[in-house]
Amino acid sequence: MMDLKQDWQKPYQISTKTQESKLIIYLTGEFGLKNLASFAGEITSLFSQQKIRAMDIDFSGITYLDSAAALSIIQVQKAATAENIDCSLINLNDETKGIFSVIYEKALTRSPLKEKETREGLVTQIGGASLNILHDVVTFITFAGELLSALSYTVLHPQSLRTRDVLFYMKRAGVDGLPIVGLISMLIGLILAFMSYLQLRSVGANIYVPSLVSFAMVKELGPIMTAILVAGRSGSAFAAEIGTMVVNEEVDALTSMGFDPVRFLAVPKVLAAVIVVPLLTLYADLFGIIGGLIVGITGLDLTAHTYIIQSVKTIQVFDVVTSLIKAAVFAVIIAGIGCQKGFQVRSGAQDVGKYTTSAVVAAIFLIVVADSIFAIMFYYMR
Repeated sequence: MMDLKQDWQKPYQISTKTQESKLIIYLTGEFGLKNLASFAGEITSLFSQQKIRAMDIDFSGITYLDSAAALSIIQVQKAATAENIDCSLINLNDETKGIFSVIYEKALTRSPLKEKETREGLVTQIGGASLNILHDVVTFITFAGELLSALSYTVLHPQSLRTRDVLFYMKRAGVDGLPIVGLISMLIGLILAFMSYLQLRSVGANIYVPSLVSFAMVKELGPIMTAILVAGRSGSAFAAEIGTMVVNEEVDALTSMGFDPVRFLAVPKVLAAVIVVPLLTLYADLFGIIGGLIVGITGLDLTAHTYIIQSVKTIQVFDVVTSLIKAAVFAVIIAGIGCQKGFQVRSGAQDVGKYTTSAVVAAIFLIVVADSIFAIMFYYMR
């Protein structure tokens, strides 16, 4: 008996015929992604409701079949096999055979290429972080050696220095940074003077506010605030510039033409930073003192002459020299880290963003570490 199941609203028809313990399923019409769930469920229900040993799926009436439908039929075939039913696909034309030939059946049972994420233990995380830090230290030391070698070569061969590039980076890192450095330093001076006044007014020691502001700006806040601002502006720019050149294979082109990338790209940036950061630090010290002067005149009943005299009495030549030494060391750290992170970029804009961020974070961290070392060292040198 032919059991015919038809629904004229569907683009396909499924009919069945039973011969002893064998079920024959006839597919007619269009089978594709849009009716995938419908026909797969119908076919599965046909053989799951009957006690059969074999099943044939006849494709002679099919007018359209896409890869999604073919994959679904293979899954139906595997479901039948799992129930000990021998399932065969018959009367396939050349086009249908071609569609089935491109389906990789093992993909149905093979585990995905991307494994499920598993939570690592605390010891594993600590070990991985330690290895990453060790790798970063080794990479930094290696680049520091290359940079030192390139600077030594430049000192011995001054004609190899690209003076125009040094002037260009001096403008970008120094002149272009004057407004933001001056504004931030003045605000820091204002805040420091006001907070000092709140503490000293209870003992009538307003006269010491100029000394405190001047000493703090020249010894600590001036160099470190300038260094942080330069790291955010110029250090990130150095990393992004070199990283983009790496992605565009411009660094490889320089190497193939016989140029040393570190000498060609990093040395002008480092020299420019070493020149302008100490000057920016003096500029920041001046505006910090001016910020304190504004508070002193408007809120502390101090004259400009008194404020300046108290500031000059506090500031010593040793303090200014140590401030400039700090600034020069910070400049080497900022430019060196920026260039080193730029050379670490391998591919894609995502890497450029990653290492640009890393350059700023690493530079600020090393600036704070270096400042701590200088604080202890200069204390014992006085």
